[in-house]
Amino acid sequence: MSTQIIDIREALRQAIDEEMARDERVFIMGEEVAEYNGAYKVTKGLLDKWGPKRVIDTPIAELGFAGLGIGAAMTGLRPIVEFMSFNFSFVGADQIISNAAKMYYMSGNRFSVPIVFRGPNGAAAQVSSQHSHCVEALYGVLPGLMIVAPSNPYDAKGLLKASIRSNNPVLFLESELSYGDKGEVPTGEYIVPLGKAKVVKEGSSVTIVAHSRMVLMCTKVVEQLALQGISAELIDLRTIRPLDIKTVATSVRKTGRCVLVEEGHYFSGIASEVGFEIMEHCFDYLDAPLERVCQKETPMPYSRGLELATMPTVERIIAAVKKTMYL
Repeated sequence: MSTQIIDIREALRQAIDEEMARDERVFIMGEEVAEYNGAYKVTKGLLDKWGPKRVIDTPIAELGFAGLGIGAAMTGLRPIVEFMSFNFSFVGADQIISNAAKMYYMSGNRFSVPIVFRGPNGAAAQVSSQHSHCVEALYGVLPGLMIVAPSNPYDAKGLLKASIRSNNPVLFLESELSYGDKGEVPTGEYIVPLGKAKVVKEGSSVTIVAHSRMVLMCTKVVEQLALQGISAELIDLRTIRPLDIKTVATSVRKTGRCVLVEEGHYFSGIASEVGFEIMEHCFDYLDAPLERVCQKETPMPYSRGLELATMPTVERIIAAVKKTMYL
């Protein structure tokens, strides 16, 4: 199969376009997805190709169009709902939490909700505390939702196609700072299965677990550690829920050490849950306490310097790895 070098933005666009071509029930809606081609240009050109009945601009009313999408999914369509930012999903959270996540259970399995809520998540460049939330831990406590967080173009396309085909509600979280990241993507049809983590780099001395934008940062960490004689294995979770703890545990049993890296906060974060599950599955194999590198416990500052000081860095991750190595 031939390949192409494209960025995450284009990979997402191809996934949406191909699934709309494959299944006439698929449509996309959200603020500025049509006439403006999307706030981050993910939907560029789709209105011209598919028309206003399948590429739909909505009012600034997340509660309304989230509910509309859920109703459409319950009646047999397969909507993709774009939030201009996942921070704005909080306005529609009642629909996501009370209806999308619960409807299959509450209806006695009579109503599936095959819907994808997608859009940018996490920090951007100086958008301050109200526009920098990492939402995976907030929604991750809810049974009934699948949560996906790709780190590269290949996974972005394959995971989004799998999400659109899923009969479950999926929150598809795209890093706001990663849309321009490029990578190799097949030109032909492929799917990346949901619920399966990936071993990005094999190693023997320590396991590093990350997702979304932090995977790229951890790749740089692994490269720098190798120059210092430390062999690190890097795991990309890819799907937050369901969590592939089997792949993580297999790695930790091999290395005996683990550092968990997350763009979100320490308290009640994804790293907290993964760390506890590692303790459940791998306690007797650990040669050192687990370490976490997360966003510091403060709302995101506006100042660029303070923003960078708040977030995980290569230096902080390397220091955490060495702490596990030289107790």
